[in-house]
Amino acid sequence: MASDKIRIKDIALRAGVSVGTVDRVLHDRPNVSKSAREKVEQALAEMDYEPNVYASALAYNKDYTFYCIIPLHESEAYWDEIEEGVTAATARRRDFHITLKLLYYERFNGPTFVKATEECLAGNPDGVIVVPAKLELTRKFTDELSERNVPFILLDSYLPDLKPLSFYGQDSFQSGYFAARMLMLIGSNETEIMLMKQLKEGHVGSKQQSNRETGFRHYMKDHYPKIAITELNLPLGSSREKMDAILDEFFAAHPHVHHCITFNSKAHLVGEYLLRTNRRNVQIMGYDMVPKNAECVRQGSISFLIAQHAYMQGYACVETLFQAIVLRKEVTPVNYMPIELLTKENINFYRRTNIG
Repeated sequence: MASDKIRIKDIALRAGVSVGTVDRVLHDRPNVSKSAREKVEQALAEMDYEPNVYASALAYNKDYTFYCIIPLHESEAYWDEIEEGVTAATARRRDFHITLKLLYYERFNGPTFVKATEECLAGNPDGVIVVPAKLELTRKFTDELSERNVPFILLDSYLPDLKPLSFYGQDSFQSGYFAARMLMLIGSNETEIMLMKQLKEGHVGSKQQSNRETGFRHYMKDHYPKIAITELNLPLGSSREKMDAILDEFFAAHPHVHHCITFNSKAHLVGEYLLRTNRRNVQIMGYDMVPKNAECVRQGSISFLIAQHAYMQGYACVETLFQAIVLRKEVTPVNYMPIELLTKENINFYRRTNIG
């Protein structure tokens, strides 16, 4: 008998118990004796019954609050698409009484991360999505979530020791290794390339960026050890005038640099400079299909972009919490996103999502 045609009345008759007892077992409610529960479970197994988890979740009529903690950002940034993704997934599941609350913290500013996490904990979340800050601060927060049995998903940076429910992001080492290989398709005859960073107190913005650089340097050391990698810092928060002055000075001092790379979503800072100064013999490679980067690809100042489906990541994080918490299903613990290469020829055909 197909499970969608099995009535509670049929199960009760086979188990020799009341309809109310079957209902309590199906919805894991209390006040069921051990013997009655065993009879119902045996009947369910014999009848090959699979409950309609969606209908059960809707009938349960519980409210759920998910929190998403991400870095504070400008418009048209990578994190914008994360926001769009989590918002779209929440809207799709609105019938299940899910509320999403977004909280922000400033990169390199520990107290703002602590404030956001304290606000989250005070809200008694049912599930959390978090972009990790410094390890010790993130660990303190996730330890508290674990103590409360609140499932959490790590986004962007994978820290398995924290024991998240799930992770979404690229394999950052492999991504950097791949970036080096692609860059060398057009830069193998160079003697020097520029690595653009945006540092604060000597650190990049995320573990993800650091791991990409590690993968990149491994490839270069193994295959092109004689090509010099010269770092350039464009300080966070600097004016365009100051950045232009830094770039002017760099290219005057390094006239043989024709290729640059960055592991953040700000390749357009160099790409737009190259267009303004008409430096057609220099190109940059970067990450993320944000609008400013995409326009530089179209105009030729960015040679390659590596896309990582930010919208899909945000969407999938909420959907995973929904599956695990509302439907009580098993979910995949590690979810590496595709490493996709975008160029002038294919960027207009890129689709940021294939879900929803």
